[in-house]
Amino acid sequence: MQITKRNIELRVDDSLMRVYVVTPKPDGVYPGIVFYSDIYQLGSPIIRLANYLAGYGYVVAAPEIFHRTEPVGFVIEPDDLGRMRGNDNARRTKIAEYDADTRAAIEFLKTESSVAEDKIGAMGFCIGGHLAFRAAFEKEIKATVCCYPTGVPSGKLGQGVADTIKRVNEIQGEMLIVFGTQDRHTPEGDRQTLAQALEQGSIAHQIFLYEAEHTFMRDDGYRYDSAATTSAWSQIIPFFNRVFNN
Repeated sequence: MQITKRNIELRVDDSLMRVYVVTPKPDGVYPGIVFYSDIYQLGSPIIRLANYLAGYGYVVAAPEIFHRTEPVGFVIEPDDLGRMRGNDNARRTKIAEYDADTRAAIEFLKTESSVAEDKIGAMGFCIGGHLAFRAAFEKEIKATVCCYPTGVPSGKLGQGVADTIKRVNEIQGEMLIVFGTQDRHTPEGDRQTLAQALEQGSIAHQIFLYEAEHTFMRDDGYRYDSAATTSAWSQIIPFFNRVFNN
């Protein structure tokens, strides 16, 4: 399916939040997905992932997660300095500010004529996987995909300690989580803690493990694993399609 691309601005707490929006080209009404990047923001690898999902019949809205601390349109380089910069941005952002951004993105999707108001989901990578997990607390979110989400058991997300793991019972939709077994940022203990929390909360969920490293779905780095990425998408797309009857 062909897609159209545009950038819009949303004002959140008097900060301009750029949102990259990808829409299927054929006229129609589609599910909407709030799509969260990793700490490097909306660079080419994340844009390609957003475009890929949109091509399956989804309106994808990807906000710049560090709009309060970085210039509009700024992409952080995925190197040592970039990692430090991204992590510093994360530490300087309040948990409540991340949540406010999520609400703004959801409200935007609900006003889009190309989005079915009752079919909204979330997806994210790394820190964005954690943000997607928190998005699942919102009543509108029917399906959530978290790709190697970091910091969920520990509460490491931004300024202060996130209460994410304590709020699992607030999730009303379904969850799909992707992990790499060689990912030092999501060790086995964290994966088990997250799985147990979902089970104890009776949350409908699926967890898929791949013999891969952190950020294995980014196609610009040495950790990229095309086979694992293809396999992950082969679970993600049917998951969204089933939940949204797409």
